[in-house]
Amino acid sequence: MAAAMIAGAQLLASTPAHADDYARTRYPIVLVHGVFGFDSVGIADYWFGIPSALRSGGAQVFVSQESAAHSSEMRGEQLLAELRRLRAAYGHTRFNLIAHSHGGQSVRYVAAVDPGLVASVTTVGTPHQGSPVADLIKRGTDATGSIALVSAIVNGFAKLINVLSGGGSLPQNSEAAMLSLTTEGAASFNARFPAGAPTTACGEGPASVNGVRYYSASGTSTLTNVLDVGDAMLGMAGLVFNGEANDGLVGRCSSRWGQVLRDDYGWNHMDEVNHVFGLRNWFASDPVAFYRSHANRLKNAGL
Repeated sequence: MAAAMIAGAQLLASTPAHADDYARTRYPIVLVHGVFGFDSVGIADYWFGIPSALRSGGAQVFVSQESAAHSSEMRGEQLLAELRRLRAAYGHTRFNLIAHSHGGQSVRYVAAVDPGLVASVTTVGTPHQGSPVADLIKRGTDATGSIALVSAIVNGFAKLINVLSGGGSLPQNSEAAMLSLTTEGAASFNARFPAGAPTTACGEGPASVNGVRYYSASGTSTLTNVLDVGDAMLGMAGLVFNGEANDGLVGRCSSRWGQVLRDDYGWNHMDEVNHVFGLRNWFASDPVAFYRSHANRLKNAGL
């Protein structure tokens, strides 16, 4: 399994001839997916068009794959092991970790456990304070006693995602994922791994902790493109926030961690990684351009 993951990473990290050095960071960039995420399934890439755009600017990019559904700590341990394998295989000393959604807690875990391995942490659309959507699911399954049935169904879906994307042996635990993403679960995680936490309500946190730079960004739209199959689901989920600006799954304040780059992009939760196939509001910022610009920021910071 380790050899297969290194071989896959080598393929994903191959850097074609690039047009410029705009995104050429000192340390490699590692993209980390969220719940029900993957590297690629057929023609569908989780980070649609983003790795190639970064590579065209000179960046070396790895696309990681963790369990589609599991706890923040378990997914963090998987990522930590993957980074250590990459270090052993290629000699990279540090990495710039860019994570979406639940991947944000996993990269924070890695930065806390082995800060010397991490140059920067960037979270996009991460529910650092938990999500009321996860709270609602927990209340519903608790009230109906359906957690075992729901978990079995969702675990099956998560296993299918991992099989289709080449990570079929990874363990799945959707109940652990849900508990990690509740308000209570997030508060517990933050108490144990506070680096980068906002110092005021809905504020910013320290930009650097233990030699690791912390950044965050998010969107605050739900219905962004009538052709996007995910919009209806995110629009309905967004109603749970009772008027708070959100991306359909994560509230604006919950997304803030470390240095806040921007928390009101015209994106929903899927747009933040350029899903589905780049469909978004025509007037919203280009997510691909955001990631290129951020790579340039990391480059200029010596990272």
